[in-house]
Amino acid sequence: MYKHDPLRELSEIRNQLSYTKRIGFLFGAGTSKAMGIPDIATLTKKVEDALKAEDKKNFQSIMKSLDKDLQHIEGVLNQVRLIRQITGDNKAKSYDSIDGEKAFKLDKSICDEIYKIISLAEAKVDLSDAKGFIGWLNWVSRDFTKEIFTTNYDLIFEKSFENLLIPFFDGFVGSHEPFFAHESLDGNSKYDRPPVSWIRLWKLHGSLGWFWKLNDDKKSHRVIRLSDGAKEKFPDAELVIYPSRDKYESSRKQPFISYFDRLKEFLLSGEGIFIISGYSFSDNHVNEVLFTGLNQNNRIHMIAFFHNDAPLEKIVGEGKNFPNLTLISPTKASISGLIGEWAYSKGGELIDPFWEKDKLILGDFKELIKFFIFCSGFKEKIDSTIKPA
Repeated sequence: MYKHDPLRELSEIRNQLSYTKRIGFLFGAGTSKAMGIPDIATLTKKVEDALKAEDKKNFQSIMKSLDKDLQHIEGVLNQVRLIRQITGDNKAKSYDSIDGEKAFKLDKSICDEIYKIISLAEAKVDLSDAKGFIGWLNWVSRDFTKEIFTTNYDLIFEKSFENLLIPFFDGFVGSHEPFFAHESLDGNSKYDRPPVSWIRLWKLHGSLGWFWKLNDDKKSHRVIRLSDGAKEKFPDAELVIYPSRDKYESSRKQPFISYFDRLKEFLLSGEGIFIISGYSFSDNHVNEVLFTGLNQNNRIHMIAFFHNDAPLEKIVGEGKNFPNLTLISPTKASISGLIGEWAYSKGGELIDPFWEKDKLILGDFKELIKFFIFCSGFKEKIDSTIKPA
């Protein structure tokens, strides 16, 4: 098998971070897991254990009916919402022995448990690592907006932005009950959008801070964003977690649709670097956008860091290792379409902190942040912005 030099590749990534004008990120469950938030598998088990009586029975029934790769919390939610769509939440109509009323109840129970589980874990999270990333990204000077896409529900990034007093934008506007305004993402002129210095945060799978609110016409809904802990004040509110049925009036876009449009636009808009961490390429909808961007824009360079070798092997096995896609895992790499094992020959301050027991550890989000900060050459300056005086 071909051998890749990790020092050479990390040096190349450092150079790209230095001169690339456009930079974007995609973070999956692995990044939040690194900070103490349950991943999808753990969350699925915790939700199943927490559900009671009929909800638990219906949850398990739906889980068993799904293909193996869909037997997780989002796969179950997707099926529940299809049942709700088919039955119209009507008790007199059913699908697969679950009527509309039971599906509605199960949907809400699942989301309520997700909220409790993640909120409890989030309250114990040390924000230092997330603040380190946000502080570094804010310090990096770019001519274009810096964009973060994430499939995570938690509010770790939001809390980090606010703790550091760094402005960010997610498409919501207002102060009492901020609502999603898709027009703020659709404008083509730079005058239609917030300042370029504001980092963009796009939550592809929803958020613990988003809720459906019925409009005055009692027929359509809008998505509002509430502060941390607001769920306790609105116990009947439905959490907005992807994938979600279309409750919007037809003339408006859900955040999910607008955010995916943003992802497509970023990947197809010329030269840039797009860094992926904590994402195992298990969401086919996201994958389609990523691979289409790679295929149609050879000026975008995507770099994915993995905690283990399995996702890299899967992508290579499917023939998706495009020349402009760099895949980095603990013992292997696929670079310019060529897969090989790491061949560590010489050390140095760039590689030694991230090489442990014959493995590259940049698949760990915490280590990746340290790498970014180290590459900046301004570690002390960045550290001073994220630590209280």
